[in-house]
Amino acid sequence: MIIGYTAGVYDLFHIGHLNLLKNASGMCDKLIVGVTTDDLVLYKGKHAMIPFEDRIEIVRSIRYVDAAVPQSDMDKLTMCKKLGASILFVGDDWYGTEKWRQYEKEFQEAGIRIVYFPYTKGISSTQISKALKAVRDTL
Repeated sequence: MIIGYTAGVYDLFHIGHLNLLKNASGMCDKLIVGVTTDDLVLYKGKHAMIPFEDRIEIVRSIRYVDAAVPQSDMDKLTMCKKLGASILFVGDDWYGTEKWRQYEKEFQEAGIRIVYFPYTKGISSTQISKALKAVRDTL
């Protein structure tokens, strides 16, 4: 059985999130999705608009997702090992960065493949947040 793993905040869920989950589910027998906890979102210097409990329930309810788990730290390698995942799915906005080149080596040594999916152009939670802020500021 091929187990795949991906993780994200999944705040202001949008078509880019769905595209990644749909594509990932087609490449594995079981897709497990880590949902970033509120504490980790704060650690990253951001604030989720949707509380963790709601975000994980949304992700858990998507038909492409077999299980949703809390992602409470940045260590996706340890999570993949713990879950028995042989593939990590990520957006290609990370591809080629120094940080991810190092991750690729570490994951390869552990026998875990990283698959990059094209970032959905024109949409992101950051863009949605900015648009909402602009609307609120004009009201």
